[in-house]
Amino acid sequence: MHALIVVSHPNRESLTHAVANHIASGLSASGRHHTFELADLAAEGFDPRFTAADLALHRRETPPAPDVAAEHARLDRADALVLVYPVYWWSFPGMLKGWIDRVFTNGWAYDEEPGGKLVKKLGHLAVHLVGIGGANMGTYDRHGYATAMKTQIDHGIFGYCGAPVVTSELLLPSDREAPSSHIHKARALGQNLFSRKE
Repeated sequence: MHALIVVSHPNRESLTHAVANHIASGLSASGRHHTFELADLAAEGFDPRFTAADLALHRRETPPAPDVAAEHARLDRADALVLVYPVYWWSFPGMLKGWIDRVFTNGWAYDEEPGGKLVKKLGHLAVHLVGIGGANMGTYDRHGYATAMKTQIDHGIFGYCGAPVVTSELLLPSDREAPSSHIHKARALGQNLFSRKE
């Protein structure tokens, strides 16, 4: 099986990149013949801006731009999508949100049909969300941030498209062993990424 691991952080030396790399190494070490592609949005220069061309695609007036079509092809090859990102303002960083905005398009990720019927098209794509946060879980719980993120991201984005969220993990500094415990969790996630499908 094949995983697309998308990392969104401008610094390749960041904990976010280390977590993504250890997910990949865990998958490679799983003893199975799984493959992965690591998509570094910052290094690849993905343009997150939603433009008039993206709106025209949403309205089905034009085909996807080449960069969006390339992302569709990457996702079409994948059995699992792993998003690894720092938590900015209790959500995705802007580049990753722009990737979702531009790539999870009407007609590809879902169909809005006449009469308001919604057809969810990504039921085959298992999603694993790994956020790297700066606050402790007490802060997330006290203010309802974790619940809000699950509502917005897990349900609002992936549930809308029918993509099952298998993992929704926040790696936070409240763990006394962080960041080494984050690396251990990342490697374990990679090793077990497809265990439910085998």
